[in-house]
Order: sequence, then C-alpha cells, then structure tokens
Amino acid sequence: MSLTQIKKPITVRGNDSGKLGLVHVITGDGKGKTTSSLGIALRAVGNNLRVHMIQFLKSGFTGELYSAKKLGFEIEQFGVDALKQKSLQEFKDKTGRFVFQPDIQEKDAALQGWEHAKNIIKSSNFDVVIMDEINCVLAKGLIPLEEVLDVAKNHGEVELIFTGRDAPQ
Repeated sequence: MSLTQIKKPITVRGNDSGKLGLVHVITGDGKGKTTSSLGIALRAVGNNLRVHMIQFLKSGFTGELYSAKKLGFEIEQFGVDALKQKSLQEFKDKTGRFVFQPDIQEKDAALQGWEHAKNIIKSSNFDVVIMDEINCVLAKGLIPLEEVLDVAKNHGEVELIFTGRDAPQ
C-alpha cells in the first residue's frame, strides 16, 4: 500500500457558480447513477445553488424524496403511478422500492415529465437540474431525442445532469 505524500499545501477550489452550464451524463450498468447525481446535488446545495430533480419512470415512497426536502430541494416523480397519486402518503408500498411499469404505459408520463423539465430549465429558477432516468426514457424512444439534444446544446448556464442506463451516443 502506497500513501500519497503531500510535501507542500494543495489548494482545492470549490464550485464557482459563475461557471455553471456543463452537461453531465451518468450512465452504465449497475448501481450508483442516481446516487452520484444526489452527491452533486448535495455539493450544490452546500454552495447555495438551487437544485431541482425530476425522476422519469420512477414511482415510489423512498427516503431520498424526504432527504432532498430536508436539504432544501425537491424531487418530482414522473412515473405513471406517481402521477396518479395526490401525495406520497397515498403509496401503499412504504418499503422504499420503485415501481417501473411497462414502457408503453410510461410514454405519456415521460412526455409530461419532459415538458416539465423543459419549463424548469427555461425558468432560470434553478442552477442544477437533474433528470434521473432520462437516458432510459431516450433509449426506449418515449421522448424525442432531438429535442433533448437541442435543450442540452442551448440550456444556458444551468448545470444539467442526465442519469440512467443506455444513454444514446
């Protein structure tokens, strides 16, 4: 085991809110994509940035929804079952599981989530916008790829984060 030897001070600069505007694509097999985006959100909130997360395909009663509220940002779910609920309390399953419905049933919910995401991005009310599972939605053809690419190219200084498996090239 080799330890890194620091021989002189190293200064690490934090985020500079004047330099936002990147597009992060977090994809691949296995776990950790949503968790990674939540880590970025945690750091952003700690730097007094305004964060909003939109979850495509997901419907469920989970701790991350409540943790986000405690940290000062909101997670909105746009899974078909989530859109049927008036509040999180209505979910009968309180185990922290997400429910993914068949793709054809999720199309309208995905389109509604995408319209909402575009409005959130254009609003300039947020510095960081996370679109959780949007890569899956794109891979399934539930929302128009060209529209998403256009927003990614012309989103201004909002930091965009796209998560999910199977991100299109």
